[in-house]
Amino acid sequence: MIAIMLENFFTQILRLSHKMREFPAGALIFEREDPVTAFFSVQFGEVHLLRRQADGTGVILQRANSGAVLAEASLNSTAYHCAAVAVERSTLAVFKRADVQSLLETDPTVARALNVHLASEVQRARRRAEILSLRRVADRLDAWLVWNDDILPKRGLWHRIADEIGVSYEALYRELARRR
Repeated sequence: MIAIMLENFFTQILRLSHKMREFPAGALIFEREDPVTAFFSVQFGEVHLLRRQADGTGVILQRANSGAVLAEASLNSTAYHCAAVAVERSTLAVFKRADVQSLLETDPTVARALNVHLASEVQRARRRAEILSLRRVADRLDAWLVWNDDILPKRGLWHRIADEIGVSYEALYRELARRR
């Protein structure tokens, strides 16, 4: 009900002054510990928030596609807690962090829209935590498929699933081959 009545947060912030920036696939948008001065929304493409592990592998914390805001928690931080990487050519709207904070403080409609958005993100994070709590690759893949309507991406993009479910590419490919 409330989600229908409110414009989404993404739409609300676009009324602020912002710059459009293009990033090629593989481009680093920001790194962990960089100071937060900007706030981003994805206009086109796909960007991942990654937390790199000690062994060099990354765990995807957010997969932001067109129409998504990126690293919402950064509004309340002085430094980013993860890295952001464009996984395909992407266009981002870049806002001044202070402008977004000011809008939230002065416009209750925008603050409510952010609240609705964050509730949705919490649900997504809990689904992901549920998947990562499973021990076997097969179980993680099964859970991922349930949440994604049993639809695998194109073959060349299967490595993204491995990143999302926290397994090696090889382990995922073995499991997919076993199912054929």
